Amino acid sequence: MQTSMFGDIPLPDGESAIDACVGYLSALREEGFKRVWLLSRPYDPDILTVLAAALREVETIEVATGVLPIQTQHPMLMAQRALTLNLIAGGRFTLGIGVTHALASEGMWGIPWDKPVRRMREYLDGLLPLLSGEGVDVSGDTVTTRGFVRVPGATPPAVYIAAMGPQMLRLAGRRASGTVTWMTGPKTLAEHVVPTLRNAAEEAGRSATAVRVVAGFPVCVTDDPATARRVAAEVFAIYGTLPAYRAMLDREGYSGPEDAAIIGDEAVVTQRIDELRAAGVDEFIGQVFDVSDEGGARTFMGQVFDVSDEGRARTRALMRQCDRQTLV
Repeated sequence: MQTSMFGDIPLPDGESAIDACVGYLSALREEGFKRVWLLSRPYDPDILTVLAAALREVETIEVATGVLPIQTQHPMLMAQRALTLNLIAGGRFTLGIGVTHALASEGMWGIPWDKPVRRMREYLDGLLPLLSGEGVDVSGDTVTTRGFVRVPGATPPAVYIAAMGPQMLRLAGRRASGTVTWMTGPKTLAEHVVPTLRNAAEEAGRSATAVRVVAGFPVCVTDDPATARRVAAEVFAIYGTLPAYRAMLDREGYSGPEDAAIIGDEAVVTQRIDELRAAGVDEFIGQVFDVSDEGGARTFMGQVFDVSDEGRARTRALMRQCDRQTLV
């Protein structure tokens, strides 16, 4: 099981998002991480534009989006941007997409959040051929795509779908490179996500190993788990209210996000990560959060800005160790 970082473009005062991203990716690369999944939020700088500049400066490390909403970008625009970025990155970019939530789609953009599975299916009808260099002419109820995209020299990126419900998982198994989940526990992964995805792949004539499961969790290595749980409950509270995540928490028997978060000393966190490996997860992505007085207090829109060098280093070191053990 690969171990990767899950984070966002850091936005320190007085520094550009591009410079900050270059520094962030460089630091993770030097620490030994092979890939980082980056959040995409409606109010942040455009992630693909920032990465287009940053990946010209930072070599080797791979980057994935976790995830880009499909409602605000037509398949042709998404294909153009993804192929162009992967050309710049030399094939190091992975495209993660999803249908986001009604809170964003309807509340922020005024775009209906209905027929999510049909919307994703019709989106893939347009997107996947374009990424492969083919022309497309498909009409749908939610999106219509006609035309082609030409980006010479670009490698088509792998495409992951954020999927938790059975229909979306089956769609990902049939047509995508895999799925990326968030706060979906080991029991649900083993009994629901992994078999649904892999069975769908086989039904579509693909190998079960052709699709990968990427599972993301907040993670904190600490000797004060009670405080970390309290911080996680406050910082990640929104995920207990969004229907898709609430369903996964309920299926696992979790009362809230603090139960899903991976919290404890090195032995406990290693055990929790091993449970994900046993559940069939191919890649664990951890979002490091901090429980120091300063770090725990600095929150914005449900995200923690980790400012404790000690806390961050301890958690990252444990994640690197887990990754190395996989390779031995």
